[in-house]
Amino acid sequence: MSPGGPGAPGGPAERPASRGGSVLAHPFQRVGVVARRNHPRLEGALARLHRLADQHGIELLFEKAIDETAGPPGRPFELDEGAVPDLLVSLGGDGTLLRTSRLVAGVPVLGVNLGHLGFLTAATEEELEVAMERLLAGDYLLDQRFTLKATVLDEAGSPTATAHALNDLVIHHGGMARVARLAVEVGAPGDEEEIGSFTGDGLILSTPTGSTAYSLSAGGPIVVPRMEAIVLTPICPHTLAVRPLVIPAQERVRVFCLDRTEGLVLTVDGQERREVRRAGSVVVEKGEVVVKLVRFAGQSFFSTLRRKLNWAARPGEIIPPSGR
Repeated sequence: MSPGGPGAPGGPAERPASRGGSVLAHPFQRVGVVARRNHPRLEGALARLHRLADQHGIELLFEKAIDETAGPPGRPFELDEGAVPDLLVSLGGDGTLLRTSRLVAGVPVLGVNLGHLGFLTAATEEELEVAMERLLAGDYLLDQRFTLKATVLDEAGSPTATAHALNDLVIHHGGMARVARLAVEVGAPGDEEEIGSFTGDGLILSTPTGSTAYSLSAGGPIVVPRMEAIVLTPICPHTLAVRPLVIPAQERVRVFCLDRTEGLVLTVDGQERREVRRAGSVVVEKGEVVVKLVRFAGQSFFSTLRRKLNWAARPGEIIPPSGR
């Protein structure tokens, strides 16, 4: 993924020009479509998009993985072919949106929920037409979310792989379920300080965006996405003395296995896998990539938290769809 667009990662949302902020200087002439292939509701969502494209003269670009099931002819796109869209539409759930966010850096992403939770999405399938009309009219906001960059190092300290994550990076054993003895250091190269070691199932390093995902399930805190921080959440530590830790996003974290005969696995957003060789390590720091998520007025992190996760809901309380 190439570096993201302008603006402070994780800072205030960009607003349309009519609202005193900034928006793309050109209309959405080319819209890239990314989807979970063979989703039972994909055909209907694609039909809606085709009708909208015909009405507004929009060129639809489909990732090659779904081009065969995209209905009427559309041009497939791949990044190395230079067909960079003005907007990406993610059809699916949060997993599809996470994959979409790693395709083209700096391009706004509209998440359309075809799944169950859809915490990061901005519209449902039934709201697709309304969402697109508002986008074309400039009536939208852009939430800028920073990413984490992971660099896998070998025993000699040479990089072997890199990856960017919008949600989280998880360091753990691959294959059979067994514990790992992990040590964590924080600081610039040559000035690292060991902040602790523990035995457990692994370690989650998440962004504030990812603090409501795997990290939350493992007992981590909820962090407002506007904050710039890295959340370190141990997975099932074999001690009561280890708790989740929140550190500034400007820190550099290095994780390595104390069992030097064992290798580790780095999982990126729950979707990609990188091998960490024996005696190797993983360095995690704030990434240069910025992900721009489309949302609309009235949609806030706190309303989504209550509506999707029932945060602080009273017994028997039903949260209305608006989250208010």
